[in-house]
Amino acid sequence: MGRRITKEDEARAEEELKSVEERRNQNTAPQVEFRPEEPKYSFDEIILPDAVKEKILDVADYADNYHRVFEVWGLKSVFKQSRRIGINLYGAPGTGKTMAAHAIAKHLGRKILAVNYADIESKFVGETPKNIRKAFETAQATNSILFFDEADAILSKRVTNMSSATDVSVNQTRSVMLMLMNDYQDFVIFATNFIENFDPAFMRRISTHVEFPLPDLDCRKKLWHHYILPTMPNNIDIDELAAKYDGISGSDISNAVLMAAFKAARLNVNEVEHRFVCEMIEAALSSKNANRGVRVETRPVSAEYVKDKIGDKYEALDHQSH
Repeated sequence: MGRRITKEDEARAEEELKSVEERRNQNTAPQVEFRPEEPKYSFDEIILPDAVKEKILDVADYADNYHRVFEVWGLKSVFKQSRRIGINLYGAPGTGKTMAAHAIAKHLGRKILAVNYADIESKFVGETPKNIRKAFETAQATNSILFFDEADAILSKRVTNMSSATDVSVNQTRSVMLMLMNDYQDFVIFATNFIENFDPAFMRRISTHVEFPLPDLDCRKKLWHHYILPTMPNNIDIDELAAKYDGISGSDISNAVLMAAFKAARLNVNEVEHRFVCEMIEAALSSKNANRGVRVETRPVSAEYVKDKIGDKYEALDHQSH
């Protein structure tokens, strides 16, 4: 009779399997390269509410005011992590968060190293944390502003009831990210559409959170004027568009103008018509409602249909209406 397999044997076998897997990964995992780039936008090129822009500039100017605050005024003696600062830009899609990240880097005269979760996520054991570490190291070596787009994928809540190897891997990635954020003494930008998914531990380590709301009336007017160029022949009433269509983003406005222009070109008409833009915006709003599960029933129904559905109540309602 063979020796009975104990829990210690199983644990040892699992560790050996993990070790083999890690050695295999070292030979087969693709190498991720991070390349800083010149910022694509400046603050002069993006339209934001004044309050949002002021909050961003408060943080962006942190580096310029570092010497005065911490050296001259002596605050470095009580703020040990004085150079670590992060800003989280959150809000609805299409409100300018990514553009603002580029504008911050340009304002500081530095390149930007943009990281999406798809760039660092790996199916290989232990590779995702390595890729995150490499992003931080590359940003530091190149003096670039580190920018995590769709950051909720990386900073989401940790798994408390781990039931699989995937859960362990997720928590390992979160732990490495926390450690890197603690040690990194430079500027980091995060952007997300889903701030509610952030782990509280990450929320505490990010110095400033700036909400990007959908544009108000004044901001919508500026956006319409920005995208409807004088060189484009049109009969568009910007004041009417700005007043009629709220709940839309800057991205919705830019897409509507572009698609309306292409429709005018396709139809070979002399100008981009107001109704073309309305059509594009209404299509965008309809798609958003569909995405939220909102459905507006517009099909007319007959009296017979109503009577069939509500039975005797129809007779009482019909009597009241007379």
